[in-house]
Amino acid sequence: MKRNNILIVDDELLIRDLLYDFFNEREWDVTVAASGEAALREFEAGEYDVVLTDLKMPEMDGATLVDRMKETRPQQPIVVVTGYPSVESAIRSLQQRVDDYVVKPFSMPKLLKSVEQASTRKQEQSAT
Repeated sequence: MKRNNILIVDDELLIRDLLYDFFNEREWDVTVAASGEAALREFEAGEYDVVLTDLKMPEMDGATLVDRMKETRPQQPIVVVTGYPSVESAIRSLQQRVDDYVVKPFSMPKLLKSVEQASTRKQEQSAT
């Protein structure tokens, strides 16, 4: 059986390591990126069941990253996380058709459920 794969994008090393370990222990193939630019390189080089990205990052923020990814693959499942929630960022995320908008600090079971649901939607779309 094929393992799900996820691209995790966060500028904070602690968060990247935590999420890497969490998803890896649940038998996901995990790729991490410390910036939007690095994430785009990984995204262009591979295919991911889900992209999990922070919104607030230096240089290229998560919203810009989502725009760039959706230009290439409009159906790409993306879950955004933010420690700085706002009505504006929530509305923009909805407009970008992200799969979920998760506020830090998040519960790991809730995040896992969100990511699994996004992955399931991608598999269902691929089957049709």
